[in-house]
Amino acid sequence: MAIATGESKEQADGGLLPLLALIGGNAALALGPWLVRLTDTGPVAAGFWRLLLPLPLFAVLAWRERVGARLSRPIVLLVLAAGIAFALDLASWHIGIERTRLGNATLFGNSGSLILMVVGIVALRRRPTVAEASAILAALAGAAILFGQSLDISVRTLRGDLFCLLAGVFYVGYLLPAQRARASVGQWSVLLLVCCAGAPVLLAIALGAGEPVWPSAAGFAPVVALAISSQVVGQGLLVFALKHFPPLVIGMALLTQPALAAFTGWLAFGELLSPLDILGMALIGMALVIARVRREKP
Repeated sequence: MAIATGESKEQADGGLLPLLALIGGNAALALGPWLVRLTDTGPVAAGFWRLLLPLPLFAVLAWRERVGARLSRPIVLLVLAAGIAFALDLASWHIGIERTRLGNATLFGNSGSLILMVVGIVALRRRPTVAEASAILAALAGAAILFGQSLDISVRTLRGDLFCLLAGVFYVGYLLPAQRARASVGQWSVLLLVCCAGAPVLLAIALGAGEPVWPSAAGFAPVVALAISSQVVGQGLLVFALKHFPPLVIGMALLTQPALAAFTGWLAFGELLSPLDILGMALIGMALVIARVRREKP
């Protein structure tokens, strides 16, 4: 198992294309909180549409990639469990987005990146090398700077912050089994099963909470944009990259989302970036470069 025993050969050979997919996927996912705010469904219902709308596309793509392949029952069950964890992640995160600042939601929602980094270190079954330790320290320093610059904890936002923290834990419960499944299953098959398992869970939670499910004045444009950017593009690129990287590098990459969210805020809303913000983003980027250079060495 790649996650439990360190890097597989395919993970150790991760090249530029998987790295670009990993960063690109996180860039698309960083737009999620803003798009959830634009919808006029309930927050959990927005997650339901995010998983439901891409199903026909994922079904076609999964059918095309399964030529000559076979889905074993343990792998199917593993991915379905990942889908349930992903649904709980979306439910918690989308509820939190409605109750806290977008910056807090992005930062706390990616708290699972720290858990993944710890899992990655344990999976190595050895002490980190100087390059690995340098990458970890750079990533943590960059994240700490962004936390310090963007974090705003108050009684008013505390509940939302806690929901986003819980989402980060559920996200790890999604990524680890999804990465295990990607060792033998195509990315579109994984995404199809994840959506099939997660959509009913989100619909049940939304209906149980009395949320409006059908879009009204805002129409379907925001939920379609959310489905395309976050699920098709964001998760599509992320799940593609999972096969090529160990949890340590994936955890570092997830830390790019707060940096990208800050950059998006500067472009879209004119939110000024301080020198410390730029330093934090640069440190996280440097961590990924160090990790990739180390992986290219024989």
